[in-house]
Order: sequence, then structure tokens, then C-alpha cells
Amino acid sequence: MGHRITLIPGDGIGPEITEVTKECIEATGVDIDWDIQEAGECAIEKYGTPMPDRTLKSIEKNKVCLKAPLTTPVGSGYRSVNVYIRQQFNLYVCLRPFKFYEGVRSRYSSLDLIVIRENMEDLYAGIEFERGKKDTADLISFIKKTTGKEIGTDSGISIKPISVTNSERIVRFAFEYARKNRRKKVTAIHKANIMKFTDGLFLDVAREISKKYTDVEFEDRIVDNMAMQLVQKPELYDILVAPNLYGDIVSDLCAGLVGGLGMSPGANIGEEVAVFEATHGSAPKYKGMNKVNPSALILAGVMMLDYIGETEKAETLEHALAEVIKEGKYVTYDFRDPGDTNCVGTREMGQAIVSKLK
Repeated sequence: MGHRITLIPGDGIGPEITEVTKECIEATGVDIDWDIQEAGECAIEKYGTPMPDRTLKSIEKNKVCLKAPLTTPVGSGYRSVNVYIRQQFNLYVCLRPFKFYEGVRSRYSSLDLIVIRENMEDLYAGIEFERGKKDTADLISFIKKTTGKEIGTDSGISIKPISVTNSERIVRFAFEYARKNRRKKVTAIHKANIMKFTDGLFLDVAREISKKYTDVEFEDRIVDNMAMQLVQKPELYDILVAPNLYGDIVSDLCAGLVGGLGMSPGANIGEEVAVFEATHGSAPKYKGMNKVNPSALILAGVMMLDYIGETEKAETLEHALAEVIKEGKYVTYDFRDPGDTNCVGTREMGQAIVSKLK
């Protein structure tokens, strides 16, 4: 019996890389019944909302979704659809692997890092108070009254909740992932030296959970120091577990180590639902140009295949992609040095991968 999976082609370059990814996945021989749904900018024109009910119901029913990039306006407009999906389905884990593939332009080699990011709270909880509003003024007044601290009346305010419950389950996931995948070390990222009651709580929980996993090494790093460590000596690290914001930032840093966001897939995982995605944006300026690297969404497909129990086909697809990148004959522009025009388009790179699977 085949797997029924929700497929969201997304915005901008999304439909192009989705089609290539779909062909690559199908070339492994896996039996998938794609339930194609819309979200993002393209859905607004048709449904009046970036996240139609029918798309949500599809994800809820099928339990597994492969999603191309969706456009999120900066500073105005609707809130991130990506964040909405995570919160709607309680997808508390953001799992992002960062692996070096020979042939990628990078200053590093042989890297294999995992970032496990808490998805539900921290500043991404979306608890904000807008500048100039009455409730914001009331909050500023309350803070002054209870703490004695002055906040400018022209301020906007975001609230940063960190709970024991969410910290426990994300750290536990990190250690369980380490055991299952034979990883050696978990590093907790925080700023507990400054934020004692939020990041400090996260660190306390991580230390307590680590006592139950004595077979896995545990350490912690302050987030700014972690950024420097990853640039200087990333080979010392294995699994990084972090609250939401730090996990987001460190993920992009790690992407830079292995060739960029074009090589960076991600999964958002809950107790029942999992959504797999490329972690880069929708790049509307490249829409329809057959130019961008499809690897991130293909690698998200690899993660998805592994999740649904098609591990052998996942390994086959990853190996085919790795071979094409290593050979370097049919790769997109971002694998080349600036000015090197000896590259191919999105479709042609996809075709080269498919040929390895036949």
C-alpha cells in the first residue's frame, strides 16, 4: 500500500524545485500518492488566506507533508505560515542536519552536524505588544511598578516564554536521537549568564535530562561563544540543541559551513504530524528562471523517506544526489565559483539525479 503525503509546491521558486524533487523521489520506486495543496501567497488570491482550511485538513489527515518555501513578508503583512503550521500541529522539534558533500563550495570538509531546535515558544511564540497601543503602555507601567525598570514609552515589546515542559521534551528528543543514530555528544546552547529565568531554566533542564543519558556526552555553550566555536572548530561538535531563536540563527551559520541554505533541509516533527521542507526562502526574483539548486528540498525528501520507513530508498536518493554533486557536470550555479558559467539549471540537475536512480 502506498504512502499518501501532502505536497505543498509553495511560492516563488517553490513549484520548480517541487517538480524536480517529486521526480527524484518517484525515481527511487517508492509508492507515493501525492495530495497536492496550496499555501502562501498563491493561496491568498484563491482562498483569501495564506493557509486554507483544506490544506490544514490534508496535513492533519495524511500526517506527513513535504513543503516547498513559502513567502513571509518582512515587517508587515501576515505572520509566517511556517510558524503557524508548527504551532497548529504542535511540531515541537525542528530537526536540521548539516552535512558536507564533496563538490560543494565550502571552506570545510567532512562536517556532519545536527541542530535540534525547540519550535513552540521563546520569541517565536508571537506574544508581542505594538508601540503606542494602550495594552503596551499598561505593560510598560506594570513592569516599572513590579521591577523598577524603565522601558521607553515608544517601545514595542516581545515576550520570551521558556517552559520546563517544552525544554524537557526537546532535550529528551536530542538525546534519544543521539542514541538512535549512534551520535556521541549533545551540546545545549543558551545565554543563561544573562537571562537567568528563561535560558537559565533551559540549561537547568538540559543538565537534569543529561543525567539519564550517561552513554551520551553532554556539554553546554553560551550562544555567542558557540557561534565562534562553529567557525573555528566545528569538527568538535555533533548534536546542538537550542531554544527557538538561537536554533534558528545557529542553523543558518551551520548552513554556511556546508555550502549554504541550498544544501540545508529541515523537518518539523510532533507526536503525530511531520512536515519536511527546504529551509531557504522562496527567492521570487529567480521564479521561472530554471536556475536554483534543488538539493535542499531533495534532501528534505530523503529525510521524509527515512521517516516513513523507506530507509533504503532514502539512502539511494541521497547517494544519487551526492554522486551528481561530486561529479560536478550537472550542477547549478551556486556550486561554481563566481563568474563560472559552466553550470546547468534546476531541471537538468534533477534529470542527472534521476538518471543515477534508473
